[in-house]
Amino acid sequence: MQRHVTVIGGGVIGLASAHALVRAGHCVTLIDAHAEVASETSHANGGQLSYRYVAPLADSGVPRQAIKWLLAGNEAPLKLRPNLDPAQWRWMARFVAACNHHTHQASAAQMLSLALHSQAIMSEWRTRDALGDFAWQQRGKLVIHRDPKVLDKAAAARVAPQDQQVLDARQCIALEPSLTHQQAHLSGGIFSASDETADCHAFCQALERKLQTSGRYTRIANTRVAPLSARNGRIAQLELRHLDGRRERHAVEEVVIAAGNHAAELVRPLGIRLSLQPLKGYSLTLALAADTPETAAPHISVTDSARKVVYADLASSASRQLRVAAMVDIGQRERDSFHPELDEQRIAALRKLASDTFPAAGDFAQATPWAGLRPSTPKGPPILGRPRQANSPDNLWLNVGHGSLGFTLACASGDLIARAISREALPSSLSGPGTLTNTLPDALAARPGR
Repeated sequence: MQRHVTVIGGGVIGLASAHALVRAGHCVTLIDAHAEVASETSHANGGQLSYRYVAPLADSGVPRQAIKWLLAGNEAPLKLRPNLDPAQWRWMARFVAACNHHTHQASAAQMLSLALHSQAIMSEWRTRDALGDFAWQQRGKLVIHRDPKVLDKAAAARVAPQDQQVLDARQCIALEPSLTHQQAHLSGGIFSASDETADCHAFCQALERKLQTSGRYTRIANTRVAPLSARNGRIAQLELRHLDGRRERHAVEEVVIAAGNHAAELVRPLGIRLSLQPLKGYSLTLALAADTPETAAPHISVTDSARKVVYADLASSASRQLRVAAMVDIGQRERDSFHPELDEQRIAALRKLASDTFPAAGDFAQATPWAGLRPSTPKGPPILGRPRQANSPDNLWLNVGHGSLGFTLACASGDLIARAISREALPSSLSGPGTLTNTLPDALAARPGR
C-alpha cells in the first residue's frame, strides 16, 4: 500500500531513505535545513566505501590509546574536549562500557552484515537507476601498517581473508607507487580489492536528480523542524520553521528521522532518549592535475592505520581530487551545530600529515578544508527502525547514528527503512545469528496493523 512519508534530513541518510521509499512505490516529502542537499556531514567526508572495514570505534584497547593520544597534540587521532553537558558524560560512560572484546565483536558483526547489504544495494541503484557520475570507482582499499606487530594482529583479525590480501612493504608499493616516499616506514598492508570510493556530495545530488524525475518527491528547503509532539499514539503534523521566519503546520502520514545530530532534540518531547554524540572530523580536498603521475598521488583508497588518516582518489569525468580525512574530536561545543567551525590547528596538522605521506601530490596548503559532525552511538551500530520506547508513535521511524560510516551504510539503511514501512521481509543476509536483527530484534519490526 502506498504511503506518504516525510523524511527529515537532507544528507546521505535522508536521501538514501527517500530514494528507497520512492523505489518501493511511496511518495516522499523531504525536509532539509539547508538550501542544497548534503550541506552538513555528507558534504566532504572521507569518500571511502569501506564495506569490510566497519569495526566500531569502541574496542578493548581504545581507552588506553586515548590517554596516549591526549598527549599527542593536534596530530592526535582522537581528542576529548570535556564539557558540562550531562549527555556527553552519559554517552562517554556507555562508550567506555562498550570497550571490550565481546561487545566489539558483536557490534562489528552487525555492522559488517549491514555494510555488505549496502554494497549490494549501491550496486543495484548504480546499475539500474542511471544515477550518473558521482566519482564512483572500485579500485580497492589498502590499509598500510608501520608496525609489524600491528600488521600481524590486523592480518589475524581479517573478517574476510579470501577478500583481504596481506602484503609486504614491497608489494604495497608495487600496488600503489605513490607510497614510495613511505618505503622506509612501511611494514606492509592489507588490500581489499572489492572496496570502493565515491564523492558523497555528488552521490546525494545524483539521488535528488533521480528523485525529481519520479513525480513522487518534494523537497522543502531552508526549513527546520520543531521538536515533535504526538497525540493518540501518532504524529499528526510537524511544525516547520522556515529560515525566512515563516512557520506552518505540515500534515504527515509516516515520519522518518534522518537528521543526524539533530535527531535527539526532535524526539526528546516524545520521551525518546537517543544516545548520540557528534564526533567532529576534518577533511582536505586537493585538486589534482589530469597528468598527475602515479608516483605522486594514490589511485586506490589508502588508509594509514597508525595515523588514522584516509586518502581517496575522487576522479569523475569533470575533475580529479584527492580527499584526505582524519581525526575525531569528542565534546567540542559548536555555536551553530548546523555549521560546525573549523579548528585551524587541527587543519594545519592534517595538512602536515598529508604532505608528509604524499609530498609530490600537490600543495596541501591550497587544499579546501572542511569539518563535519558525525552522529555516533556508543557501541557503533546505527539506530534503525521504530523506537524501542513503549508508547512511542507508531508512525515514527529512526535512521540515525551512523558515525563515520554514513556513506558506507546509507544504501542499506534506506533500503531497510523502506522495507519496514512497506511491511516487506528483511533479506536473509540480515536475519540470521550474529546479524543486525539478532542484536536489534525489534528495530525493524513491521508496524502493528491499524
